[in-house]
Amino acid sequence: MVTKTKKSDETSHTEFQWPFGKKNYIFFAIAMIVIILGYVSLGQGSITLAPLLLVIGYCVLVPIALLVKDPAVHNNQNEAEQVEE
Repeated sequence: MVTKTKKSDETSHTEFQWPFGKKNYIFFAIAMIVIILGYVSLGQGSITLAPLLLVIGYCVLVPIALLVKDPAVHNNQNEAEQVEE
């Protein structure tokens, strides 16, 4: 009978670091403001400004907020990885 030995958890144990930084939250706040302005404008009956603001908010600014890499967060993750080695 073959028994399997457990590998040590030293190499697989990594601390979770939140991937979003200050820059991401700023873009997200701007996106939320634009989206809110879009809905307010929609409530007032605007048929040109409201859709434009909503499309910019949802299709441009929210993805930018998710995809932008904040250099401070990226540098902190690299330093943490180097310390573990």
